[in-house]
Amino acid sequence: MARTREFDAEKVLDAAMQLFWEKGYEATSLSDLTSRMGIQRPSIYSTFGDKKELFEAALRKYTMSRASEVRTRLQDHPSVKEAFRIFFEEVVDEEYAGSLSRGCFCINTMVELAPHDEKFEILTREHQMYLSVIFQEAIERGIKSGELQANMDAKSVSQSLIVSLIGLTVLLKSRPNRSFIDNAVKMMLASLE
Repeated sequence: MARTREFDAEKVLDAAMQLFWEKGYEATSLSDLTSRMGIQRPSIYSTFGDKKELFEAALRKYTMSRASEVRTRLQDHPSVKEAFRIFFEEVVDEEYAGSLSRGCFCINTMVELAPHDEKFEILTREHQMYLSVIFQEAIERGIKSGELQANMDAKSVSQSLIVSLIGLTVLLKSRPNRSFIDNAVKMMLASLE
């Protein structure tokens, strides 16, 4: 007779995601995972597979959640320009508010694993492209409403903003002078003018 699972798989996956986000894939040991998740190795293996499969599940959970959050943040404001300004300012504020700069879990993975692991190269690229589509939809809404110029290339501007966001997120890990970042964000957002 099969034993019933004695833990909430979503909660333990969230715990694993937080740990991988803090430490990265390589620096996270199975002992770290069992301690943070509150379950034993056999439960990890039977529920999620090996460490790499657990990391992939955690990354997928993060990217789905992050994409939904970004879409909501950009759609909830009547002004597209204001929505992007607030979004980028909140990205910066979140990094400077915390004592530990975690950055974006997906971008961290892109830097740590994508260069030598095709699966994570594809997963991180898919997330970038999905966010670009979300940005493009917001820009197209601004064009349609007349807030943005009718001849604006929504796809190119959205892709440029994604590249800027990735660069910004990586740079924030070194905690540069805040005025340096604020000036850069103003220039990023100038592409919407």
